Amino acid sequence: MSDALPLAGTPEPSDGMLAARAARGEEQAFRSLVDRYGGDCARYATRILGHRQDAEDAIQEAWWRAYRALPRYREQEVFKRWLLRILVNVCRTMLKRRGQLRQRFVHDDDLMARAADASGGVSHAPTLDQLLHGLDARSREALLLKFGEDLAYVDMAELTGDSVPALKMRVKRALEALRPALRLGP
Repeated sequence: MSDALPLAGTPEPSDGMLAARAARGEEQAFRSLVDRYGGDCARYATRILGHRQDAEDAIQEAWWRAYRALPRYREQEVFKRWLLRILVNVCRTMLKRRGQLRQRFVHDDDLMARAADASGGVSHAPTLDQLLHGLDARSREALLLKFGEDLAYVDMAELTGDSVPALKMRVKRALEALRPALRLGP
């Protein structure tokens, strides 16, 4: 196969076709998969890990694992979910190494209030990413998979190995925790 781009009007190759070609060693096919899903991976990893460098490390590791596992990929699987399962596991491992899987990120509200006073009363409302990092890692993961990646609970369960009821509860608790800051209704 050539590295040429498809002609105008030619349908894009499917993920399964690209994965099969990449498994045979075609670099351009693998690059096409990276181009197709790199942004999704970056968004998820950055939000779950909270640091750009950690996210870049996780993404690189996930793509490396995916590349090595391509011969075992089956086209009937949705490639994005297959890849996301790898990325979720890499991120979980990184969080465990950092000791943050079961703990919350610490935010100093008093420090934020003092910063607002020092800047002449300008509001420093927390960003969505700051709010997300106020959640425990598993709740943040469930919320991002549900709303960030728009996955159904059964797909989330397949990705994480957790039960659907557990994931629903995590999403519910995460939304309840975010409700006051986001000014969501009851």
